[in-house]
Amino acid sequence: MRLLFATCLAVAGLLSPASAQTPAKALFGAKPVASPHRPAPFGSYAKGCVAGAEQLPETGPTWQAMRLSRNRNWGHPAAIDFVKDLSRVAAKQRGWKGLYIGDISQPRGGPMLSGHRSHQIGLDIDIWMRPPDRLNLSRSARENISSISMRRAKGAYVNSSWTRAHHEILKAAAKDRRVARIFVFPGAKVQMCNDEKGDRRWLRKIRPWWGHHYHFHVRLACPRGARGCVDQAAPPKGDGCADAQQWVNNILNPPPPKPVDPNAPKPKPRRDYTLSDLPQQCAAVLHSN
Repeated sequence: MRLLFATCLAVAGLLSPASAQTPAKALFGAKPVASPHRPAPFGSYAKGCVAGAEQLPETGPTWQAMRLSRNRNWGHPAAIDFVKDLSRVAAKQRGWKGLYIGDISQPRGGPMLSGHRSHQIGLDIDIWMRPPDRLNLSRSARENISSISMRRAKGAYVNSSWTRAHHEILKAAAKDRRVARIFVFPGAKVQMCNDEKGDRRWLRKIRPWWGHHYHFHVRLACPRGARGCVDQAAPPKGDGCADAQQWVNNILNPPPPKPVDPNAPKPKPRRDYTLSDLPQQCAAVLHSN
């Protein structure tokens, strides 16, 4: 089917024989600007692209985009609006001027040359844990400054850099109807579970995941009417606190490794996606001027 799709694209003039075999990450990573289409996400968070993406301005009244050399401050307009809204919430927290924003997506989404498997449809946003104390960093400074880790004991607990402001910003993000889930290290989720005394329903969206102690990862749901967009399954019911505690227990007391079957076939290395692996619309997104 992939060969047939690639052949059809070549006939239509959207795919050269060379690009048919070229990893999609090289094709999408080379595009400096968005496609001239109506904004639309196509495919899933880890296998798709985004048409008509909007660029988050490098600096705003309550945010700065970081690591500008990556050119990953592009996203669906819903993601750009969300960043602006949450940054205003963050700016009201003590010691925070707003937010430092990490990767969103490439100008046309798609697989990235390095780093993420997701962030492909313009609806994933990495937000630094570091409280901004200034929002006039130069381009050079944004390449060299780093975020701050919030974890200790390999992520089982938060460290002394964690504050109630982190809790409130994550809470505001999770309560936003546009948000599907938020990934953060297990110790942070458990800390929030322990500290939250009010309505706990928003905790359902906070999901423990490896890493995510220098930043938290916000994933927006597919915008209404985005027919080509594939939502991730909803989080399990409940606040998820028991699940997060189990993650912590496993960090502190790792379960014994599963026995290795010497006769089991070795896992195949992950293959890079080519353009024909992505939704059909992504060819037009990639090749439009």
